[in-house]
Amino acid sequence: MHGLKLLLVSIMLLVLSSQFLAAASYADANEDMAASTLASAEESIVLAYQATLNAEEAGANVSGLLVRLNEAGQLLASAQTEYRLGDFEKANELSESSKSIGEEVQNAAVDLRGSALSQSVQRMVSTMVASVVGVASIAYLLKKRYGSTGS
Repeated sequence: MHGLKLLLVSIMLLVLSSQFLAAASYADANEDMAASTLASAEESIVLAYQATLNAEEAGANVSGLLVRLNEAGQLLASAQTEYRLGDFEKANELSESSKSIGEEVQNAAVDLRGSALSQSVQRMVSTMVASVVGVASIAYLLKKRYGSTGS
């Protein structure tokens, strides 16, 4: 009888410890996923910042993108705080939101840069055409007023 009790207690301990190990394993998986999502969100924000900087250098108005980048940064900071506090599920959720905004900003910045470069080329062509027309008009007027210098 004593051996049976010992066997039952051992089995119960094994069952309880396996649930604890499963929970610990689940927590480790959550922590790993949150860490991965945090890193991905950080990368997304860095790439979005670089794309925004490139768009600004091309002459685009990036003020709206900077507001969104700020939002993404705040979400990322909150995610990092939640991660340190051990709320990996909340950290993962905030990181995903931050990453999504980062990707949105990056795509918008690339589009704005393309538009700014296109407008810059159009302005350059317009300026060149206006300059050629201006020089030709002045040359025509000078030739008409003073005649040909070769005669």
